[in-house]
Amino acid sequence: MTTPHEELLPTTRRALLHRIATAQAEGRAPSLMASVARDGELVWSGGRSMVDGHAPDENVQYRIGSITKTFTAVLVMRLRDEGVLDLGDTLEKHLPGTGAGEVTIAELLAHTGGLAAETPGEWWERTPGSTRPNLTDVLGEQPFKHPVGRRFHYSNPGYTLLGSLVEALRGASWEEVLRREILEPLGLDRTSARPEAPHAGGWAVHPWADVMMPEPVEDLGLMAPAGQLWSTTADLARFACFLVKGDERVLGAESLREMRTPSAPSQADNWERTYGLGLDLLRWEGLSLAGHTGSLPGFLAGLWVSEREGLAAVVLANCTSGPLVAAVAADLVKIVAEAEPRIPEPWCPLPEVDEKVLELTGPWYWGTQVLALRLVNDGGVEIGPLTGAGRRARFRPHGDGTWLGLDGYYAGELLRAVRRGDGSVSHLDLGSFVFTREPYDEGAPVPGGVDPQGWRGF
Repeated sequence: MTTPHEELLPTTRRALLHRIATAQAEGRAPSLMASVARDGELVWSGGRSMVDGHAPDENVQYRIGSITKTFTAVLVMRLRDEGVLDLGDTLEKHLPGTGAGEVTIAELLAHTGGLAAETPGEWWERTPGSTRPNLTDVLGEQPFKHPVGRRFHYSNPGYTLLGSLVEALRGASWEEVLRREILEPLGLDRTSARPEAPHAGGWAVHPWADVMMPEPVEDLGLMAPAGQLWSTTADLARFACFLVKGDERVLGAESLREMRTPSAPSQADNWERTYGLGLDLLRWEGLSLAGHTGSLPGFLAGLWVSEREGLAAVVLANCTSGPLVAAVAADLVKIVAEAEPRIPEPWCPLPEVDEKVLELTGPWYWGTQVLALRLVNDGGVEIGPLTGAGRRARFRPHGDGTWLGLDGYYAGELLRAVRRGDGSVSHLDLGSFVFTREPYDEGAPVPGGVDPQGWRGF
């Protein structure tokens, strides 16, 4: 077991090292670097290289490809939280004339806009961005491949549009806004749009022989918001922890929870994987993970974070194809979670409690089903079955005696306590459902009424 200020146990460290060593050797990666963070603290890093004694460390830059998209998504969510835009707005409202203006900002974030996966023309990842100087060069004459909003279809041009949206609304380049609004506040000093020494070189390893050649490094131009960034495992581990806890200087925890909520249909060939708002969502051997993967010629990247376990793992490699870094990163989270289970924070009572909320706690009945309402330590409430499976949800207080559903079946629904003239509680109202203190309480407005003969035997 460990706390944020303790090192992992030697057996855990060896298991982590064994996993990345196996991945580097079997995946034939010139080098591979990984880091693990727990509760906001870097607790382990390890690297492997083809050159004995010259393994990279957590401060060596690699290109991170599409993990860049999550940074772009955070910039868009900041604009939403400031009231500059709404996620339901069409792109045309804020960035007119693109030819793809019917798509909403939320659909772009979630890859449900129906746009093409790639740009027309030559492979954009391996050609200069200067060959695509305008959005028309990125989108082409027929930007849509599917009906808007109907299915998940990963789109790199979609994130170019989001980057251009950020530039239009901020009046500055995407790179400048990124540095000012995310990198500097979070202290991500080793994350940049262009490589800064020390950094790894990108390599292509021959599929049928143990030989390799260098890959070109291109500036992606307008496609930068989809995959331009370079970073380190230390910086990305810090960013991964931010994606759970939030930072009010950048983006609050509630908005990040929204980003981690599924916003796209599950992929048809993998019902254990879906997509939120700029974040990939994965169920991996009992763990619920959020993060992103990335690749560009010469580089592979994977980042996952488990909110429940307080763990984050990042894996970076400098080869075009080879080790399955997303699976390796997920395995690193699993290794620590199983070997050193998280130590819960000590139980503490609430500093204060509203008596009107306290009287709502305890059992309630929806028809004949019994559920419990609990007051939780963040000032909200939780409703769920006493035991077993069933509808369970957390609610955030509005400040006016009502609560908003945060997850589960009741996400977005309003919970309120309905009181009688004398101030006593009659029932709870939740999205038209009536919860009563007794099953089918005849004193409450149960829809359909209550049989006047009451309960009886057969």
